Amino acid sequence: MNTDIRTDTAAGPAETGIQPVDTALADIVPPAAAPTDRAQAGPIHDEPPLFDAALCHAIGEQRQIEGDLAEAETYYRAALALDPARPMTWANLGLAATRAGRAEEGLAHARQAMRLDPFNVEAMNNLGIAAHGLNAMAEAENHFRGVLRLRPDHPGATLNLGVVRQHLGHPAEAEMLYRRALDLGCDAPRVQNNLAMVLAELLRLEEAEQAARDALAAAPDYPEAEVNLALILLMRGRLREAWPRYEARWRVPPLSLQPRLPAETRLTGNEDVVGKKVLLLAEQGFGDTLQFCRYAPILAAVGAEVTLAVPNGLVRSMQSLPGVRVIGEDEPVPEHDFHCPLLSLPKARGTDRATIPASVPYLAADPDAVTAWEALLPSRRDCAGPRVGLVWAGGRRPAQPLADAIDKRRSMPLSALAPLADVPGVVFVSLQAGPEAKQAETVPFPLIDLTDRLTDFADTAALIQTLDLTIAVDTAVAHLAGALGQPVWLLNRFDACWRWLPGEGDFDRVDTPWYPTMRLFRQPAPGDWGSVVARVAAALPGFRVLG
Repeated sequence: MNTDIRTDTAAGPAETGIQPVDTALADIVPPAAAPTDRAQAGPIHDEPPLFDAALCHAIGEQRQIEGDLAEAETYYRAALALDPARPMTWANLGLAATRAGRAEEGLAHARQAMRLDPFNVEAMNNLGIAAHGLNAMAEAENHFRGVLRLRPDHPGATLNLGVVRQHLGHPAEAEMLYRRALDLGCDAPRVQNNLAMVLAELLRLEEAEQAARDALAAAPDYPEAEVNLALILLMRGRLREAWPRYEARWRVPPLSLQPRLPAETRLTGNEDVVGKKVLLLAEQGFGDTLQFCRYAPILAAVGAEVTLAVPNGLVRSMQSLPGVRVIGEDEPVPEHDFHCPLLSLPKARGTDRATIPASVPYLAADPDAVTAWEALLPSRRDCAGPRVGLVWAGGRRPAQPLADAIDKRRSMPLSALAPLADVPGVVFVSLQAGPEAKQAETVPFPLIDLTDRLTDFADTAALIQTLDLTIAVDTAVAHLAGALGQPVWLLNRFDACWRWLPGEGDFDRVDTPWYPTMRLFRQPAPGDWGSVVARVAAALPGFRVLG
């Protein structure tokens, strides 16, 4: 699941964005509410009072605090129609547009406010918020630093600068800024939520857990902090404690914005499903779907009639799930007695570390497709060593700032894998998808690239089946290889995803209970791919081709 930062008025309830597939987003703080021209906004009118710009501004501000962005914009625009030289009205209109998902428009309105009042720190903070929403991190940082030059004790800009520095890969500096924001009196639950996330990134998980609990103690109805606590508990291996809290993800965008099936048919794990029609729904990314589709045959085996709805690119690859009907995301919702999102199945099944269903393979490649790929690769007789597939980068998500930051941390340039080519006899095959696949055109070592023939995950599965080993960063291809029961070496970033159970500094862990055929190679320090690749290069000569 992916989303971007959301903002709210400082006087309103705390809201934040989240990326619960992997780690939650830090919360960015909007400007303080602009000073109103009147102490009281007066009665709310059905139509903007077209005679009083100050009253329009005040009512718009009230509407924005209440979360009614459309109404707020109506009143702000009415105020500006009466008096276009109102910098704080332009600033608030920009914030409302940014909150409504129109960051470019928000940026333009905030710039107009700055033209009218170049030293308006709230408009400058708004500029940073809008730039952040556009993933223009350098510009956002410049605006937040500008606020702090004018007002060093501005709590919101202090926290917002921390968010940007965290996204840019400086978690220690972000922690310092978060703690400074807390000292300055910034919204404590929001700060503690951000602090929990940066401490988790630094793998100080006990402290991270306490920060998330502190956020919830101060604001019990704070779903972002609830999900963040769940993710931290998952990282610590406390799965059964985490799954119920992880359900709070449905109260956070973008999942909270998705159409929902009726709650009364939601599978909880207490139902008798024998002979019942059960609809399972993919809810997040390709990797998550590949990992958690393993539960579908388990339900089928106990007598349920299971239908699994997945993204179209996964349909063919998942048709090998025994006893499961697979449909694409564009097909109408079939008749069902019960339904369940895939990542709620571990809760329904009471999954803990000891009961993770890890029987592989649970997916299979099409034999005819495997034969077709074999014909395109060097003959086994001509290979002195193993055939090894390579994936060096995850998919980019530029519209989602923190998700994009995670993608950068989990990825490397193909050239960083060059030391592997020093291992004699190995035949390397690209499995990389997306724009980063073009790096194969200038790779400094021999690499077979057939990726232009890959149309979906079924094609990739068949190609993987022809290989002896897949070496991949944390992407869907690693999950696919694990689901096929194929040997896969995962090149893992320092702040490993919760599913790899990073624990507190357990860098020597090489296995995962989710995939018996997977071996983990984890960074000992943030960004240190060199030592990871060196360890893989040292291990590769000892790899033995099976069969």
